[in-house]
Amino acid sequence: VQLQASGGGLVQAGGSLRLSCAASGRTFSSYAMGWFRQAPGKEREFVAAISWSGGSTYYADSVKGRFTISRDNAKNTVYLQMNSLKPEDTAVYYCAATYGSSWPERIGSWGQGTLVTVSS
Repeated sequence: VQLQASGGGLVQAGGSLRLSCAASGRTFSSYAMGWFRQAPGKEREFVAAISWSGGSTYYADSVKGRFTISRDNAKNTVYLQMNSLKPEDTAVYYCAATYGSSWPERIGSWGQGTLVTVSS
């Protein structure tokens, strides 16, 4: 599956952004999707995931209550709504498609990443 992430940018602390990830090449509605991020000098870390139907969502403790993952299977797109952004949220955000319908699951494909910069 091919993934195209978009929506990153520069935002002030406390602001919001919505990331999108468009998928193609495989039946989108059959697999779980996730968002990860990698800050400069740090390892890539899990941010959020959503099951194939959207009925189950999972979040890292650091973003719980601020970020919301959702999906539109008709549009083959997964979203990450990010509110109350903090400077420590600055990172390249990657979407990922898994091999299965639920989470956790092995990652099958990665998007190219979109940069989010939060200024203080």
